[in-house]
Amino acid sequence: MTLMAEQLVISGTEPRSAFEELLDLLDELHVPDGYKAEIIRGSIVVSPWSKAYYYDVMEEVCEQLRPHLPEGHRISAAPFLFVFPGSERAYGPDIHAAHRNVSRHTSNHLDGEALSFVAELTSPSTREDDLTDKVGVYAEAGVPVYLVLDMQAELAIVYSSPSAKGYEARFTKPFGEKIYIPDPFGCALDTTGFRAPKEEVDGQPEA
Repeated sequence: MTLMAEQLVISGTEPRSAFEELLDLLDELHVPDGYKAEIIRGSIVVSPWSKAYYYDVMEEVCEQLRPHLPEGHRISAAPFLFVFPGSERAYGPDIHAAHRNVSRHTSNHLDGEALSFVAELTSPSTREDDLTDKVGVYAEAGVPVYLVLDMQAELAIVYSSPSAKGYEARFTKPFGEKIYIPDPFGCALDTTGFRAPKEEVDGQPEA
């Protein structure tokens, strides 16, 4: 589902950008239970929450990286909206790490440039954006490490060394292997157990 906003000008005031209007609209939007909303390429995009087993994967990533966090930083899978005004985007990443100071205000918008790490777990509805649009936006914002867990291809992809032209380094490993998470973490992430569980047949795991 996508929503778009046109620029609004009120007499006697500075014109507001379409992105600012979208942020206001997003704040007022009633998102159905089980869905999240982001601003991608000039539209509000509403997508369903992840599958149940994604929660285990997100918790595992947080637990493995938490001992290696930069001083004063924290990592979480809690739903928060990070804003990138320069790119006119607003994302709700599956996993995010940033300095604790990023949340010391009353706004519900967090500074995307404060991120030290971000991870997205792809789903059929979000996979294209996770692998294309977000790669460029996170790099332009200077996010040091972007991890994509491609749940459909069962691959871990690490982007690092951000620049205005994009990430200069990219490493890929299949699920079940360890993949290196560069500075400011400098550790290996074990992706064992990241694959989807086998479907159950009549209450019993499929052979």
